[in-house]
Amino acid sequence: MNQENKIKPNAIALLPFIIFIITYLGVGLSLVLSGDEMGFYQFKAPVAVIIGIIFAFILIKGKMDDKFDVFVKGCGDENIIIMCIIYILAGAFSTVTASMGGVESTVNLGLTIIPPQYITVGIFIIACFLSLATGTSVGTVVALGPIAIGFAEKTGLSMPLIIATLIGGSMFGDNLSVISDTTIAATRTQGVAQSDKFKTNLMIAVPAVVVTAVLLIIFGKPEVVPPAQTYDYTIMKVVPYLFVLITAIAGVNVFIVLTLGTLLAGGIGLAYSSFNLLEFTNLAYDGFNGMFEIFLLSLLTGGLASLVTYGGGLDWLMEKIKGFIKGSKSAEIGIALMTLLIDFATANNTVSIIIAGPIARSISEEYEVDPRRTASLLDTFASVGQGFIPYGAQILMAVQFTNGAVTPFQVIPLLWYQFALAFFAILSIYIPFANGYINKHPWDFEKWTVKGK
Repeated sequence: MNQENKIKPNAIALLPFIIFIITYLGVGLSLVLSGDEMGFYQFKAPVAVIIGIIFAFILIKGKMDDKFDVFVKGCGDENIIIMCIIYILAGAFSTVTASMGGVESTVNLGLTIIPPQYITVGIFIIACFLSLATGTSVGTVVALGPIAIGFAEKTGLSMPLIIATLIGGSMFGDNLSVISDTTIAATRTQGVAQSDKFKTNLMIAVPAVVVTAVLLIIFGKPEVVPPAQTYDYTIMKVVPYLFVLITAIAGVNVFIVLTLGTLLAGGIGLAYSSFNLLEFTNLAYDGFNGMFEIFLLSLLTGGLASLVTYGGGLDWLMEKIKGFIKGSKSAEIGIALMTLLIDFATANNTVSIIIAGPIARSISEEYEVDPRRTASLLDTFASVGQGFIPYGAQILMAVQFTNGAVTPFQVIPLLWYQFALAFFAILSIYIPFANGYINKHPWDFEKWTVKGK
């Protein structure tokens, strides 16, 4: 392999990545402009990556065999493979748990114990827990959307406010959950544990939750307080979510956590006759299939990133970045801004993290930004962007439940959690109030692990 070609900075080598983003953005925009509100989700990201890969083989200098070898090794990188396996295990857990009634029981439990006069903040808290437990913001919007709209209609609540509240709670878990695809992507691209990123991220997200809850208590009072009501739920069906949440935060190996969580959910489903043994295995496989797109995207993007690095594209970009990064704080600003802009371009927070991840890691290595902090910034600012953009899946799906009564632009000014999260995330760069956990467990940049491990 030509080592000189591999390390020489070269702007041309960065073009395949740019072509990937422009292709994805261009097709999505054209579909939206032609009247398809969900246009960004009609064109599949792995196809756009393949177009970028084709241009990488054409534009990057070197023997074809060498480039193919680099591409395959990039696809098979240890972190990429680990990330992909976690994706499919998370998919199995989510599908099996939802199929045995876990989502319905979790929502109904929350609606039963929250006083009716606090229904607005209640919807927010339920969305926070459900998204934290399931790792999906879109799934949370779909599960809670009809319920939230129904409460708004019965109580005279502002429809845009209840939609914004639902989206805020959904993005909380999408950002923090240890089984969210964004968390998996952020931690694996930086080589850190999900539990460490959770503990780092928590200090930014919790103040944002508190501020949002206070605002909702003050300004989200219903005009008509609905009567107290008991909803059907089974506490045992909530247990798998609690098990995965607690064990993952405790630092148990994520493969063990998700495997045992899926088996636990399957056992509860069998006990309650939600499905039989064969159906349980098929549901787990359906969960694998549900993660195919993000699995393939991660694999191909790993190969593309490896080609771009081999061609000198990453070295060239780092040379340019050094021009405005003066230290760790400006490095963190650069990581945050890059992630935000890529999310605006792709309308997909997981895709934005996968693209930004390798560049962010290089910045972390160069300026000694703790990678747990970097993973937190990647996930936080991807979630901030995704929750704001009017063409994002979360807002578009939520407003669809109103049958045209609410537009995305009516919702955006009321996204209090998103504003609060952005504020505390930016503040944490200049005033490191969120660094308590990583300061107690310093990072060894030479070994790329926590010191003492």
